Amino acid sequence: MKQLTDTIYQVSIPTPFAVGDVHTYLIKGESLTLIDAGVRTDEAWEAMKYELNELGYHPNDIEQIVLTHHHPDHIGLVDRFERVQAIYGHQDNERWLTRDEEFFKRFKSFFYDLYKAFGVSEEYEAFFKHLQDPLKYVGKGSLTKALKEGDAVPGHSEWKVLETAGHAESHLSFYREEDSSMISGDHLLQHISSNPLLEPPRNPGGERPRPLVTYRETLKKCLNMPIGTVYPGHGSIFEKPHELIQTRLVKQEERAGKVYNMLTEAQTPFEVCKQLFPRHIEKQFGLTMSETMGQLDYLESTHRVNIQMRDGVYYYQAK
Repeated sequence: MKQLTDTIYQVSIPTPFAVGDVHTYLIKGESLTLIDAGVRTDEAWEAMKYELNELGYHPNDIEQIVLTHHHPDHIGLVDRFERVQAIYGHQDNERWLTRDEEFFKRFKSFFYDLYKAFGVSEEYEAFFKHLQDPLKYVGKGSLTKALKEGDAVPGHSEWKVLETAGHAESHLSFYREEDSSMISGDHLLQHISSNPLLEPPRNPGGERPRPLVTYRETLKKCLNMPIGTVYPGHGSIFEKPHELIQTRLVKQEERAGKVYNMLTEAQTPFEVCKQLFPRHIEKQFGLTMSETMGQLDYLESTHRVNIQMRDGVYYYQAK
């Protein structure tokens, strides 16, 4: 717990994930607003109550919740605040908050078909049984209103919405022009690079998102903004992220170059992933496949690879 300005307070909540604590932010204005809501565990709820009490508040004082994105460590406790009158965020949060059964059927089917097309071998099929495991950490609710680019955060007109997809298609950040502050969620983190994660298309039958390609676009959008203080979802608060963003873009190029050099012969995404992450693929299968496809999607977007499908499986080769 740390007071940041006269209107923003950081509230740090433990998670059961490798990323460690998640930061939520209490904002005082026309409404008492919580940006993000931690993860759905008893430990997280006890920490939330303790941190709020240290600031002189109680969970019942929270009037509304605003979400940066739909991942479990950011939306888990939305239903624990009994007096919350509104929940705001990107429209894509809704299907997670409401446990949309049709969406989750499509979610599982999408990944099953996708990984088959990526050449994933049968010994990794156990992964599919755990696709919905994160739901146990997700709170239940419904959006009061969806937010989009340029909207003012309700009750806090000085904070404007930025659509910053990449890490998640649902990702929003919030920018205050008067002091160049940015509440960045997982879009900008100082200590680690956000992993752009594979997701099904927003609409049935739509094109698969290319999260790394999108993430690079939103990083470049931030380069054109006078951002000062960044309040992230994980790690330390930091200043002036432009050099960091440039470094991330260069490192992404370097990783893509490494993958390009592997593709002297045609390979499946799964074969590439095993080479990139031999020590991590088994325990972090979803993350490693997302990172691998990010590099392959980026190479495709820059016209550096040929892609063929053989017997229902994609093969990538350097041009």
